[in-house]
Amino acid sequence: MPISRSAEMEDKLQQFRHFLEDSSRIVGFTGAGISTESGISDYRSQGGIWEKFTPVYLTEFLNDAAKRCLYWERKKVLWKSISTAQPGKTHTFFTQLYKKKRLLGLITQNIDGLHEKSGLPTEEIVNLHGTTLEIICMGCGDISPAEPLMKRLDPEHPPLCALCGGLLKPNTISFGQQLVEADLHRAERLSRQCDLMIAAGSTLQVQPAASFPLVAKESGAKLVIITLSETPLDQYADLVIQEKLGNFIHHLL
Repeated sequence: MPISRSAEMEDKLQQFRHFLEDSSRIVGFTGAGISTESGISDYRSQGGIWEKFTPVYLTEFLNDAAKRCLYWERKKVLWKSISTAQPGKTHTFFTQLYKKKRLLGLITQNIDGLHEKSGLPTEEIVNLHGTTLEIICMGCGDISPAEPLMKRLDPEHPPLCALCGGLLKPNTISFGQQLVEADLHRAERLSRQCDLMIAAGSTLQVQPAASFPLVAKESGAKLVIITLSETPLDQYADLVIQEKLGNFIHHLL
């Protein structure tokens, strides 16, 4: 007789609880799925940001004034949802693991700063794709909080650095821009040191980020994948849970 959905889910909850109890060096790996439950677009979905704005590559941002305006117009629209969004159950779950001294660190593909908003210290987070909460000068490298600039932003007049006159942009990885080498090394180190990696809300398709759960598994850690869709790493995972993150965490707690 087939196992009912509720019985199957209870079995997975128990298995996950066992993994948690048996682990002391847990690393989280998070993707867009945990942010969509907080009302932030995942970019690729129908009606998402990418349908409204053509992606702007870094070289275009640096060399084309019109493209720079388009970039800032997109960021202004995105900021409306990011600035008001609140952390969801999954963000809180990882913060609770940190407070219990069970979280070794967290690797995220998200740029929305919701892990920081949930109370997880910045130094515990590897923001692989950067963060919208900061503005960086492309000239002198000065970094400042994003909120003051975003409140007064006029996309038709892209902002310049008050220190050197250089171009300012959100401290995120743009199309055509390389990821920060130090962040990649730190993410790999966490992946090799953990005894449990929880990959939540990621399709695990965007490289090189998606390679870290496999690095953790190959280094001896248990791997749990929680997301609505299938992923290329499902076959390697110790536990795969295809469920809405908020629902699963709610039942877990």
